[in-house]
Amino acid sequence: MKSIGFLSFGHWSDSPHSATRSASDVLHQSIELAEAVEDLGGDGAYYRVHHFAQQLASPFPLLAAVGARTSRIEIGTGVIDMRYENPLYMAEDAGAADLISGGRLQLGISRGSPEQVIEGYRYFGHVPPEGTTDADMARQHTEVFLEVIQGKGFAQPNPRPMFPNPPGLLPIEPQSPGLRDRIWWGAGSRATAEWTAQQGLNLMSSTLLTEDTGVPFHQLQAEQIQIFRKAWAEAGHEREPRVSVSRSIFALTNDLDRAYFGRGGQDQDQVGHIDGGVARFGRTYADEPDKLVEQLAEDEAIAAADTLLITVPNQLGVDYNAHVIESILTHVAPGLGWR
Repeated sequence: MKSIGFLSFGHWSDSPHSATRSASDVLHQSIELAEAVEDLGGDGAYYRVHHFAQQLASPFPLLAAVGARTSRIEIGTGVIDMRYENPLYMAEDAGAADLISGGRLQLGISRGSPEQVIEGYRYFGHVPPEGTTDADMARQHTEVFLEVIQGKGFAQPNPRPMFPNPPGLLPIEPQSPGLRDRIWWGAGSRATAEWTAQQGLNLMSSTLLTEDTGVPFHQLQAEQIQIFRKAWAEAGHEREPRVSVSRSIFALTNDLDRAYFGRGGQDQDQVGHIDGGVARFGRTYADEPDKLVEQLAEDEAIAAADTLLITVPNQLGVDYNAHVIESILTHVAPGLGWR
C-alpha cells in the first residue's frame, strides 16, 4: 500500500475565477481539505511554504489547526526554507504542533526554492557568516534544529529562577518524542539525496530536479532515490527511511474534469533554468483513469517511493480538490496496487 496525500501551494488571488480570494480563505480551506481527504481515506495533508508571496507562509499555526481537526492523516510541509528560520523558535513550534496532532507531523525542510525577493532571508535577520553561502546557513540552521528537538540541553539556567529547574543545561520545551525520525529533506539533486541519507533524514523529492542528464525525469528521480537508499544503508541507520515524490495527476471522470484538464497533461518533461543552473521538470498526468493506470505504472520514481503527494490546484476550491484526490484513490490507486 502506498501512502497518498495532497500537496497544496496555498495560492490566493482576487481573481473572480479563484475560490481563494484572501489569505483567510486559503487557511480555512486548507484545514477543510485536510478533513475531507481524511474522510475519503487519504493519508496526508502537506503544504508549501513561500515568503513574500500570496501563498501559505508561516506553517505551524496551520499545522496545529489541522492536527486539532483531524485524527489520522499525516500533516507536513513541502518544504520549509531553513534559511529563514530561527531553529530554536522553530523547534518550540514544531514540538507543540506535533503534540497537538498526536505525533503525526512530517516536516519537509530544505535550503529552499527560488525566492520572490533578493536574499529574502536577510529581511528575517539571517545573514550567512563571512565565507559561507546561504545554503551553508540553511544546513547550519538544520543542524541546530535537529539537535534541540532531541532534547539536547544547551542553555545555562538562572541560579535564581522563577520556577525550579532540573539539573544541568536546559533544553528547548516542549519536546515531542519521535519527531526527529519524521523530518524530511527536500533534495533537488542526486548529491543532495546522498547527503540527506547521511544525516538520517527522510527524502522528499519534488516535481523538478536541479540537474539534467538527458534521461526522462522519472528515471533520473528513481536514480536519486536509489542513491539515497544506498547511502542510507552505508550510514548504518537503524530505522527504515521514508521517500516521497510529488506529481500532478488528474483523472478525467466527469465533464468538469474534462473542462479543466481535458487537453491532457504535459506528455513530456520540460527542461529549464533555476538559480542559474539547468533543471528538469516532471510531466503532468491528465487522462481517463484506465489510461492513467498504464502511464503511472511506467513511472519508476513513484514505484520506488512509499509516499505520493498529489499537487492540487487549491484555487479551484475544497470540493473540487477533494474530488481530485477521491478520483485517484477510487479509480487509479487500486489498478496500481496502491490500495
